[in-house]
Amino acid sequence: MSKIYFQGTYGAYSHLAALSIFKNAEIIPCKTFDECFLKASKDDNSKIIIPESNRITGNIGIEYLIFKYRLNIYSEYFQKIEHNLLGLPGTKISDIKDVYSHGQALSQCSKFIKSNNLIEHVRADTAGSAEMVSKTKDKTKAAIASSLSAKTYNLEIIKKNIENEKGNLTRFLIMGKNISQPEFANKKYITSFLFKLKSKPAALYQSLGGFAINGVNLTKLQSYPEKNTFDSFFFLCDLDGHIEDIKVQKALEELGLHCQDFHVLGVFEADKIRGK
Repeated sequence: MSKIYFQGTYGAYSHLAALSIFKNAEIIPCKTFDECFLKASKDDNSKIIIPESNRITGNIGIEYLIFKYRLNIYSEYFQKIEHNLLGLPGTKISDIKDVYSHGQALSQCSKFIKSNNLIEHVRADTAGSAEMVSKTKDKTKAAIASSLSAKTYNLEIIKKNIENEKGNLTRFLIMGKNISQPEFANKKYITSFLFKLKSKPAALYQSLGGFAINGVNLTKLQSYPEKNTFDSFFFLCDLDGHIEDIKVQKALEELGLHCQDFHVLGVFEADKIRGK
């Protein structure tokens, strides 16, 4: 049985996403993202499911680990994020004074928190907050977390869907050590890669010309400073298309002329949600 690692505790949104995709795998929590990447880099028979960005609050901040470990990306998965107010069974909203959750979840539910005069407390993750509330046995404390967390820690959903904006999604990446790419067919693909440019003036401008000339659409281009430096940057990129497509090959060849480091992270089918 293959192993799937996620960051957090049981009941986390990553756990929920893993259950949606992997029906027959052993799903194992890790304390940190770094631990997830490390486990997958050492074990061919394991994969990790990692949140990469959120539609409302942007990047999760795992780019440096993608750069460091260079695991293969097999697929993307968009998980609907529905935040719930969880408390001990029998708790009413009027009983609650303190609310605990991950910083992003708290900011995504700020209107509800303010309108109910709740004092917010930032914790490492949503499910861990739910676990903490279940252990305190204190009706003045509540957590913002998934419905799976409510089931996992025997809490009651006091109020469903308390997020500011409906339709919030988190993009997850499924990654692992072995390289695997789908065959080029008549489908929508994403090619994900990272690169570091040679140090010369206007390097980025020149390096991107090949994409424009070949009509290749970049859906993501983000720069990150290399560890312990502010003058050396690497870039993470997603483009529309399969690496075996001639247009994509030509664009990447052109990019390669300007690179000190270039690495393909993965080729995978675009999630159907992208088109919506």
